Amino acid sequence: MSATTDRPPLRIVPFRAPTARLALKTVSTSRGPLDGAWWPRSRDLTHELSALADVLDPLSGRITRIAVNPTYWPTIPSRVPVNGHVVKVGWFTTELDPHKILLLSHTTGSWNLLVIPPETSAPAAARLMAAASDSARPPTAASALMAAEHALHGSSHADRDQDSEDTWEEWDAASSYRAAAARPYRLITAK
Repeated sequence: MSATTDRPPLRIVPFRAPTARLALKTVSTSRGPLDGAWWPRSRDLTHELSALADVLDPLSGRITRIAVNPTYWPTIPSRVPVNGHVVKVGWFTTELDPHKILLLSHTTGSWNLLVIPPETSAPAAARLMAAASDSARPPTAASALMAAEHALHGSSHADRDQDSEDTWEEWDAASSYRAAAARPYRLITAK
């Protein structure tokens, strides 16, 4: 004798980590110092880089190298797994803005992304993502965008350099930042 039920058999679904929080400029726009923004969930660079590259890899062609500035990252891996291959990670202290990450691809060249600190509030992160991915705004350096956010909205994150001096670039960033932060941005996530 066999028993029957109306329920389908249980299915094991593997755990899938949250995807990268990423906003990119539209593909048709000219590239500048920033191509968008990335808001990692933690300072665990090994885990966060894998999630970021997993999203960008299918969009831009195979990611081959990643460069970061170690200022705000406690540990920098030498390699990270991405979509079945391994990507080399390098770090540069003076050549790369501390608030920026560089991802290289054979197909699209490079992605220069503003790195929004994980402890940043959601409203501040939304403003920064909008400003960094706005194709209509003038090119601005990553640290200048962070300084503009701080100048206009106060300290929304813990890693602001307390002894950095305001520059004209930061004031320019603040004026164009206001307009860009009001525009919508395209949030990219993988499913």
